[in-house]
Amino acid sequence: MTPYPKKILSLSEQLQSYVDAKMAIPSQEETNEALTTIGYYRLRGYSFQWYDNAKKAYQPGVSFSDVIALYHFDMELSRLLLSMIMDIEISLRVRLVESLVIHNDPLVLTDSTVFDDKQLFWKNFGVIAAEIARSNDVFIKHNFKKHDGEVPIWAAVEVMSFGTLSKTIKNLKTGNGSSYSVLAGYYQYKTKKGNMALPSKSMLSSWIQAVSILRNLCAHNSRLYNRTISTAPQLLFADQITPQTKFNGLYQLVLAMKYLRPTDHAWKQFVSAMTALFARYNGKFELSRINFPSDWADHLAV
Repeated sequence: MTPYPKKILSLSEQLQSYVDAKMAIPSQEETNEALTTIGYYRLRGYSFQWYDNAKKAYQPGVSFSDVIALYHFDMELSRLLLSMIMDIEISLRVRLVESLVIHNDPLVLTDSTVFDDKQLFWKNFGVIAAEIARSNDVFIKHNFKKHDGEVPIWAAVEVMSFGTLSKTIKNLKTGNGSSYSVLAGYYQYKTKKGNMALPSKSMLSSWIQAVSILRNLCAHNSRLYNRTISTAPQLLFADQITPQTKFNGLYQLVLAMKYLRPTDHAWKQFVSAMTALFARYNGKFELSRINFPSDWADHLAV
C-alpha cells in the first residue's frame, strides 16, 4: 500500500498551520477549544473562501473568529431547516395515508394495482417489509401479536424511512380518482396565469427527493455553507432564477420545502426565524455562498 503523503497534525501543529498561513488568532484558548470540540478538518470547510492557494495564505485580515462565526451560523441554519423538515415529513406521512385509504383497504401497500411499476413495487415492498420487521415500536408489535402480523397502512407509513416514503409516492398511479390525485391536492400551487394547479408526479417527487437529501445533510451535520448540492427540484415559474445558475444549492432545496409546507402558518414562522438568523449573523456570511438571491424573502413568502 502506498503511504498517504500527508501526516496527521497534532493539536499544536494544527494551530501553527493557521499561524503559518497568516490567519489572525485573537484567542489561543478559543482556538484550542474549537479544535478539540469541532475539529480542524471540519473547520477547514468554512475557511476555503478566504484561502489563496497560490500564496498558501489566508487573505489579509481574516481571523479565526470569522471561521467560528460561519460554523455557528451554518449549524444554527441546519438545525432550523431540520426542524421544519420534520414537520414536512410528518405531514407527508399523514397525507399519504389519507390518499391511500380511498381504496378502503388497510393493507393497500400489498396491492400492486395501486402502483405503476410492478417491479419497483416489489422492490419497495421488500424494503417496507424489512423496515417493519426491524421496528420495535409498540404499534408494530401490537399488530404482530393481535392481527397475525398484518400491518395496516397507517402503521406501516410511520416506520418507513423518508427515502422509502419518497419511492412509494413516486410509484403511485395517477389519474382521476387515484391516490396520487388526492395527495397532490394538498400541494396545489398557483400557475403563471394565476390558476391553481396540481403538481405533476415528477414535480412532486423532485420536491420530496430534494427535501430528503437536505434532511440527510442536516441530520448528519454536513456543511451547507459554500456548497454545491447536485439535486435539482423542479421550481415553479415564479421562483426561477434568471439567468439560470450553473449549479444548485441550498436555495433550491429550501424552495422545495416551501412547496411541501404543512401549513402557511408554520412556514411563515420558519421564514421569520430564518430572517432573524440572517440578521443575527449579518456581515458574517454571504448570501451567494448558500445560493440565495438578494430577493430570497420574496420567493419564500406565502
